[in-house]
Amino acid sequence: MAGTARTALVVSAHSADFVWRAGGAIALHAEAGVAVTVICLSYGERGESAKLWRQEGMTLERVKTERRKEAEAAAAHLGVADIQFWDLGDYPIALTQDSLFRLVDVYRALHPQFVLTHSERDIYNHDHPAVTDFAQHARIVAQAHGHNPGQKVLGAPPVFLFEPHQPEQCGWKPDVLLDITAVWAKKRAAIECMAGQEHLWEYYTRVGQQRGAQAARNSDRKVVWGEGYQAVFPHVVERLG
Repeated sequence: MAGTARTALVVSAHSADFVWRAGGAIALHAEAGVAVTVICLSYGERGESAKLWRQEGMTLERVKTERRKEAEAAAAHLGVADIQFWDLGDYPIALTQDSLFRLVDVYRALHPQFVLTHSERDIYNHDHPAVTDFAQHARIVAQAHGHNPGQKVLGAPPVFLFEPHQPEQCGWKPDVLLDITAVWAKKRAAIECMAGQEHLWEYYTRVGQQRGAQAARNSDRKVVWGEGYQAVFPHVVERLG
């Protein structure tokens, strides 16, 4: 696949995170022919499944099964090429060296054009900053010539950090605003697959409207729906306009 197909990688802490925070980017690039791989490191079975746990007789395995079904349905709406569930636990996610090297293998297999993952700070969910550190560490290892010599090393795919649930409290400010107006219907359909967190449907609809309004204000486009990201690395360009 490396060098032939256009690919992108999304490293999502929990099985719903990629929907709320990056569903528009995924759908937009999938429509453009980019094969998007989503890795869900956890099902969010402990900390992000309260609605399911309130049901009588609920078990851990049933929660995981339901969250997986939701994520798979959402991924289908967004056009995800490959969704993987690593089941590394939840609150906290167990990010071992073996799982780090497993992610390095994914980087080298895909050679993604870009990577999406979590903010570097989230005072409400410590799994999120742990995962962005994990994803970026794996990127660095995948660039190392001494790791599995003979494999083609990773280049320098840009990394964009998606929005935490409460950005002001997490010191997060977007420097990239993505117009997702053309694919908003797909993102909303994916959002509605996440039955275990129905209380967030309208919240993330409002976030999409707010980022759309900001994108319109900072451009000459008529943007209705948007997503915000932080770029980790400088953009390398040939011209400024």
